[in-house]
Amino acid sequence: MSCILSALYFIVGLVLLKLVLIWVFFKEDIRAAKKRDPAARNPLEILLLYQGLHALIAHRIAHFFYKAHMFFLARLISQFSRWMTGIEIHPGATIGNRFFIDHGMGVVIGETAIVGDDVLLYQGVTLGGTGLEKGKRHPTIGNNVVVGTGAKILGNITVGDNSYIGANAVVIRDVPANSTVVGVPGRITKQDGKKIDISLDHIHILDPIMQSIEELEKRIEKLEKG
Repeated sequence: MSCILSALYFIVGLVLLKLVLIWVFFKEDIRAAKKRDPAARNPLEILLLYQGLHALIAHRIAHFFYKAHMFFLARLISQFSRWMTGIEIHPGATIGNRFFIDHGMGVVIGETAIVGDDVLLYQGVTLGGTGLEKGKRHPTIGNNVVVGTGAKILGNITVGDNSYIGANAVVIRDVPANSTVVGVPGRITKQDGKKIDISLDHIHILDPIMQSIEELEKRIEKLEKG
C-alpha cells in the first residue's frame, strides 16, 4: 500500500512540477489567451485545457530539436502534437511571443513560415507554401496580426504589422501594414484608415467589391430618377 501511495505522490509531484514549468516559461502566452478569449475563465483552465497552448508548447520543444538537426525526433513530436490537438505546426516554423490559436482545429503552419509577436489565428487557418521549390516558401506574418477563420495565406509573401485577414480570405500577394484583406483572392481594403484592433468584430469588415457595387447601384438609381 505504501508503495502505491509513494507512486501516486511521485506522479502528482511530476504533474505539479510540469504545470509550474509551463507557467514559468509560457506565462506570456497564457496571459495572451486570457486577454483575447472571452470564454477563458482563469489561467489554470488555459493551462490544462487549451489545445492552442499545448500545440505551442510541443512546437517549442520540436523546434529546439529541429535547430539541433534532430529532424526525426522533431517531426515525431510535431506529429504527436497534431494527433492530440488537431493543430499542425512544422517544427521548422518560427513562432514569436504571445502567440495564440483560438480553438485551433485544422490550423496548419508550414516549415519556413515566420510568425511575429502578438499574432492571433483562428481555426482552419493555413500558412502554406506553393509549388515544389526549396528555401523560403511560406508566409512571413508581422506583429499584431489577426488571421480569421479558414483564411489561407500561401507562398513566400509578407503580411505587414497590425493587419487583419478576414475569414476564408485567400492571400497570395504581400499585404502592407495596417490593412484589412477580404475575399478570394484576397483584396486589400481599409478599416476607416485606422489601425486594426486585435478584438475586431469579424462581421464588420469592409469589402471593396461590395462598396463599388453599392456605389454603382446608387448612381443607377439616381440616373433613373433624373
